[in-house]
Amino acid sequence: MRVLRVETAEPYEILIGGGLLTEIPQDLPQVLETRHLALITDETVRDLVAEDLARILTEAGFRTEIFSFPPGEASKNMETVVQLSRSMVRAGFDRRSAVLAVGGGVVGDVAGFLASIYLRGVPYVQVPTTLLAQVDSSVGGKTGVDLPEGKNLLGTFYQPRRVYIDYGVLTTLPLSHLRNGLAEVVKYGAALDRGLFEFLEAQAEALLAYHPEPLEEIIYQSCRLKAEVVSRDEREAGLRRVLNFGHTLGHALEAALNYQILHGEAVAVGMVAAARLSEALGVAEEPVAERLEALLLRLGLPVRLPEGVAPEALPAFLSADKKVWHGRLTMVLLRRLGEFVFYEDPPRESLLEVLKEISI
Repeated sequence: MRVLRVETAEPYEILIGGGLLTEIPQDLPQVLETRHLALITDETVRDLVAEDLARILTEAGFRTEIFSFPPGEASKNMETVVQLSRSMVRAGFDRRSAVLAVGGGVVGDVAGFLASIYLRGVPYVQVPTTLLAQVDSSVGGKTGVDLPEGKNLLGTFYQPRRVYIDYGVLTTLPLSHLRNGLAEVVKYGAALDRGLFEFLEAQAEALLAYHPEPLEEIIYQSCRLKAEVVSRDEREAGLRRVLNFGHTLGHALEAALNYQILHGEAVAVGMVAAARLSEALGVAEEPVAERLEALLLRLGLPVRLPEGVAPEALPAFLSADKKVWHGRLTMVLLRRLGEFVFYEDPPRESLLEVLKEISI
């Protein structure tokens, strides 16, 4: 098992290992004072993982109740949070209770947000079950739900007590969801760590075959990079914005398609656009787009706008994005692979030209 410490105002550890779920009951008392647990999950993960975990916890003496909701981004809204909260109230969960978020990114965001506001805040633990959640959304304490106007527009910064990452559960995922998470790993490599990018190039096929050793390595390295960034900028005042590489246009694409696209697929297209824009604006000091596109294609991720998405339609969704600071859009661009730069207000003409280049 590998351990990472996240140095935030309330520090916590990330535990990474195969078969880790069975060890959670023994470890939880180190970070929780309660044995009354609300296990928040979605209906798919409930059948695949959550019911087994609840049984293991119950056998170890925890009072565990499962609360689930329909899977997918469409459930990531205030209505879901309110419904879960009312169910917990009716079931007798008080301030001496805790929340376990068991699932992918949507579950983690919803459960974390719920924990942060339920009775003005109860402790929670992350048990991410998708690669995307394991390498990104479960780490760093950002929670939130969507509005029709954009993604994650309501939310809080609320750190978990512990993150348990069992990469063994990834074998329950369809390949499309494994690829979904790999897009976020590419983000870390392209923006922050050239060595990780080159590891992905060397291990692409092994990762798509669910080989445990390279999976553990990319999870560890991704969490290490995110922990370093979050420890230096817990509330996204500056440096943490680097984690938005590919997400500026990715979120716009998600909103334009009413979230009928996997997050990683949207981010992949967004990274291609950002890399091409880096070259078009003269920010890149070496070619970055061709190599990035080649890796994404090997991982089975898209590098072009989906059919039916007009390049001219996307900029309108950028104004509602959280990355607009004081009316100025800040994009993460690449100086070279593994080295980023913040760029304020890229010219609309240049952005549109790049979007037209990557349209089908």
